[in-house]
Amino acid sequence: MATQTSFDELLNTKQKKLAFFQNLILVAIADNYLDQQESDFLVEIGRKLNLTEEDTSPIADNLSVLSFIIPEEGLQKTMELQTLVMMVLQDGRLDKAEYNLCLEYARRIGYSKDMLDEFIESLSPS
Repeated sequence: MATQTSFDELLNTKQKKLAFFQNLILVAIADNYLDQQESDFLVEIGRKLNLTEEDTSPIADNLSVLSFIIPEEGLQKTMELQTLVMMVLQDGRLDKAEYNLCLEYARRIGYSKDMLDEFIESLSPS
């Protein structure tokens, strides 16, 4: 996973942090269920980003109308995709809706399905 330093370097504004967190939440709820591991992972990422409940509650309150926010920087795109993949793997299974959302994100940042599948394979627990 990206180190704290790279989170701080890549997500150097509150707006970037909130956009990243929104993307994570959208993937986490793709299967209409947020299990404990996914919830814990979101809390951990939120903590690393120094986001408060006040910061994130507008995201939770507007989930039905939100969509991915695609970052401009290449390294940030890659880090976000890796973290999205880590999110979908939290519960030990890869739900089709979660996979399809990751695929949508990957394609929107210019990555192929093969690249996504490589990320999933490399980040899956052995």
